[in-house]
Amino acid sequence: MYLNGEARVGEGNEVAHIDLLIGDKEGHVGQAFANALANQVESHTSLFALIAPNLIAKPLTLMVPKFSITGMADVVKIYGPAQKAIAMAVVDSVYNEVIPEDNVENICMICGVLIQPDAKDNDKIYKNNYEAMKLAIRRAFTEEPSIEEILNEKDSVIHPFYQGP
Repeated sequence: MYLNGEARVGEGNEVAHIDLLIGDKEGHVGQAFANALANQVESHTSLFALIAPNLIAKPLTLMVPKFSITGMADVVKIYGPAQKAIAMAVVDSVYNEVIPEDNVENICMICGVLIQPDAKDNDKIYKNNYEAMKLAIRRAFTEEPSIEEILNEKDSVIHPFYQGP
C-alpha cells in the first residue's frame, strides 16, 4: 500500500506542481525508488532531496524532474532552490508531526517536480515548491481530497490548461 499526494502552488513560469508517492521502503514504492535511482533517464536525472550537500532529508525523497534538463540553467534551478525546497518541506513535515518521526527510516517518497524552463526567480521557485510539497505531503497523510469533495467539485473547477467540457 502507498499514499499519494498532489499540489499546485504559484503562477506563471515559477508555478510548482508536485506529484507524490509515499510508501514502505520494502514495498512497491521502495522498489520504484530504487529503480528510478539506478536507472537514470537522460535529461530527467532523479536526485535526492538535500538540505545541503551531506545533509539528506528524511524520509528519503527522490525528486524526478518533469521537464528535460537541457543545460546549466536548468541544473541550477533543480539542484538549487527546488532541491532545497523539497528537502525542507519534508523535514518540516516531520518537525510539524505530519510525517510520524518514528516512521522516517521505514518509508520513502518519490516526487515529480515541475520546474519550467522559463522560470527565472529562484526565490519564487523555492517558495512555491516548498509550499506545494508541504501541501502534497499533508494531503497524502490525510488522504485528501476525499471522494466526496471530488464528486462535489468535479463539475465546477477549471483545469489551467483545458477549459473544455
